Amino acid sequence: MNESQFDGLSQLGGSNEIPATPDAATLEAVPNPQIGTDYLIRFTCPEFTSLCPVTGQPDFAHLVIDYIADQLIVESKSLKIYLASFRNHAAFHEGCTVGIGKRLVDTLAPKWLRIGGYWYPRGGIPIDVFYQTGKAPDHVWIPDQGVATYRGRG
Repeated sequence: MNESQFDGLSQLGGSNEIPATPDAATLEAVPNPQIGTDYLIRFTCPEFTSLCPVTGQPDFAHLVIDYIADQLIVESKSLKIYLASFRNHAAFHEGCTVGIGKRLVDTLAPKWLRIGGYWYPRGGIPIDVFYQTGKAPDHVWIPDQGVATYRGRG
C-alpha cells in the first residue's frame, strides 16, 4: 500500500468527535492488503452501549464482528467511532445488531460477514442477536465467537 490509498480517509490520525447518531457516522474502508487470499477479520467490542427506545435506559452488549474481505477492509478507527455513535441512540437490540451488520456489508461488500450481539439482560432476560450474510466458506478457519451464553451468579 502507498499513502495515496489513504487520501480519502477523514478520521485516521486526527482527533474526532463522536457523531450524535449512527447515521451521521462515517464508516471508512481501505484496500484489502491481501486481495486473492481469503482470511477472517474479527473485531470485538465488549463494551458496546445503546439506549432502550422505550425507557431510555442504557443497554450493554458484547459484539463480535467476523468477515471475509473482498476488495476492501474497514478502517478500524472509523469502526470504533461508528460503534461509539450508538451511545445515545435509542433502538432495540435487533435494530442495532442487524443494522451494524448491514452497514458494514453496504460499506465493504465483503465475501461473508456475521455479527453476534450478546446483550446483557433487559428486564431480566438476555437477548442475543445474530446476523450472517450466507454460508461461511469451508476453506477459511472461522473460530467460534467465544462468548458464553449469559449466566447469572449461579
